[in-house]
Amino acid sequence: MMDSWHLLPPTELILIVFVLFSGFVSSQNQYESLQSSYSQHDLWLRPYEWTYLRVELPLWFSSVTMNFLSDTNIDREEMQGLSKSELPVLCLKDGNPLIPDLSDTYLNSLLMSFRTNGSVFGVNNSSHLEQCVPFQTNLTVVLTREQISPGVWYVGYFNGLGPERTQSKMISRGKSYKVTTNIYVSGCSVSTSWGSGCNQTMYTLSCMQSYTNGSLQPGLKSIICSNSNDSSCLNQGGSSKLYYIDISTMPSQFNISLKTISSSGGILVGYVRYDVVPSGDAYDYSMQIGGSPLIVDFPRVGRWYIIVQATNFTGLNGTICFSLDWQVVGCGNGKAGTNCSWDALALQRIPKRNPSIPFDSYYLPKDGPTDSATFPLINLLSNYSDNQESYTFFFLDVPAGAAGSIIHVQVKSIGQDNFELYSKFGGLPLNDTWDYYATGKNNSGNPVLLSSNGTTGAATGVNLEIFMLYAREGTWCFGLKHPSAKVIKSQPLMYVSLVGCYKGCSNHGSCKYSVDESGLTFYSYCACDRDHGAFDCSEEIVSPNGHVRQSIFLIASNAAAILPAYWAIRQKAFAEWILYTSSGISSALYHACDVGTWCILSFRVLQFLDFWLSFMAVVSTFVFMATIDESSKRAIHAGVFILTALLAATGATRASNIGIVIAIGSLGLLIGWLLEFNQARRLVHWSQRINFQFHLLNQWENIRSVLLNLLDALKKRFRWGFLVLGFVFLAFAGTSWKLESNRDYWIWHSLWHITIYTSSFFFLCSTRANMNNYELAPQDSSSRDTGDS
Repeated sequence: MMDSWHLLPPTELILIVFVLFSGFVSSQNQYESLQSSYSQHDLWLRPYEWTYLRVELPLWFSSVTMNFLSDTNIDREEMQGLSKSELPVLCLKDGNPLIPDLSDTYLNSLLMSFRTNGSVFGVNNSSHLEQCVPFQTNLTVVLTREQISPGVWYVGYFNGLGPERTQSKMISRGKSYKVTTNIYVSGCSVSTSWGSGCNQTMYTLSCMQSYTNGSLQPGLKSIICSNSNDSSCLNQGGSSKLYYIDISTMPSQFNISLKTISSSGGILVGYVRYDVVPSGDAYDYSMQIGGSPLIVDFPRVGRWYIIVQATNFTGLNGTICFSLDWQVVGCGNGKAGTNCSWDALALQRIPKRNPSIPFDSYYLPKDGPTDSATFPLINLLSNYSDNQESYTFFFLDVPAGAAGSIIHVQVKSIGQDNFELYSKFGGLPLNDTWDYYATGKNNSGNPVLLSSNGTTGAATGVNLEIFMLYAREGTWCFGLKHPSAKVIKSQPLMYVSLVGCYKGCSNHGSCKYSVDESGLTFYSYCACDRDHGAFDCSEEIVSPNGHVRQSIFLIASNAAAILPAYWAIRQKAFAEWILYTSSGISSALYHACDVGTWCILSFRVLQFLDFWLSFMAVVSTFVFMATIDESSKRAIHAGVFILTALLAATGATRASNIGIVIAIGSLGLLIGWLLEFNQARRLVHWSQRINFQFHLLNQWENIRSVLLNLLDALKKRFRWGFLVLGFVFLAFAGTSWKLESNRDYWIWHSLWHITIYTSSFFFLCSTRANMNNYELAPQDSSSRDTGDS
């Protein structure tokens, strides 16, 4: 067991020791303890790859420590010099996965707001965190209960950003990176503890429910919560107390009143915040004692906190006691609004038959017909109106694991009725309190940026449409503002669905899905065609004219295979002729399929044939230069077939393949020469004549004679002008292969076709005809036919 500790990286070992020490302290003093952990070693990201990791923080968590180790370190200056397509980043967001490259402005805001201090991640006090940072060799993120909210968080890993991330690529060249992730979630052993080391206590408010009374309108119900007088005093030694309540149903309003019971000097201030512990520097609402009650309309469902602080004590032993009342008001029986006059309907999720994307479904009113995904609104709209306008609310639940899907809401009307659509997570949306909205004149965000949380609204006439990208799990409410149902003349329709991709990937791609690294969340994305990119395939990367130009170059450049094929057929080298001809044809067919012209076979089959036969053409050229007998050539070819097939099947587009292929070809040429020289038997005869009792000088004379004869044979074997040209074009081919990238692939790969076939042609022309009586010794060289082929 002890040996396994030595296998851990030093940073991870330090973190584990720290967590164990914290657990030891908690066992002695009921402080912080480890609640859960997650580790993933060596997550490899190839160019343009991305993935997510779901992290769940329980309600009682106190802090989370995230440590990321990578094999690169990109500082801010280096980040400015890299293109977005080359930039590896880590992103963090609460509630749903982050799409950082929705727009350049959005991406820049994500990167600029991320602050690092050494290896420690710094955040501004914000309960809704969404930030990105370039890969660091060692990045530690420590976030506390006072900075972020509990619930689901997502870590995003991206190797390259921008529209090219989703573009279908002929190759995928560039740097690959690996990331090791260690996450430790700590919590207080007592659920009512909080603060650094869980050394402070939070108090729950005692609540009781009361229905309609004289102070409330009919239909309203309220819950009244208050603090205990035994724990409601503050002094100079303890100048703050934290309280919380949990709201489980969507309220119309809550109000908080803070009163002094007794005081020997001092001022009370209350700070209120949703889902995160508030402070004097970070809060949603504030109030002072003696002022009017704090009233919040249409708050969200969940946990709310209020911290009461005492300041400006006048005496040395100043004490101030107070009472805190928190009233939550809501409606029942399918009603909503401040006076419960508007209708609220729950929508049920209907899964689609044979969905191509997980959770692909639509929503319909409960107890209604399910034969159509669209439902009429006229009988569902609120009738009450005191100003000719009303709201109707629709509730729906996004199931667990579906945070990588899109909520699509559409309202259609053929009349000229004025509709507005608002949405809000966990609360009732109105025109002054919403997360996203769409009206006939405006929408909630820039259509390019899709608003701050990845959502867009668009409206044309009376057709309203909202897409909420990667909507978080839980209850969403949509508020439809409309004229009173009594005056609506049209037959409006509503469509609500949970879909995979935005607008069907703009008809320029297909919708795919994957699973995050935890295996708990599906996320969908667009796989765009060769000419388009961006998250919805709406951005044109290659113009139609450019597409035609690229197609012509990639296909027509394979005509260079005619050169070695023509030479082979003239020399009656039929095997080589078949190889060069089939290589050129398969490459042309592959690229015709790759650019979307025509696919005679499946893409993967054509890709394998293209790269395998091109590899074989290179290696066979080298083997042919040995001019050995056919049986030996067949043996070498058999081994080469296997090796090149493995290369093409396991990673055809690897940049290192060209070097491997040339090495294999050179090895084949060397083996061929050895076999050829052995067939001449001169090396064998020379070995048999050596007398191991000769003195060293005689041995050296024999070796020197053999080397000189070998150099003379090589000089007469080749046409050196053609051989030099062959190596020059081979160097050009290797350079073209290495320079291939996504943007200019068509240029360099077309040059690869031309140069590699041309180099094969010159290598073939450089080889003289095979000589049956070939020997190394100079006395036999006169009997050889040294004529050119």
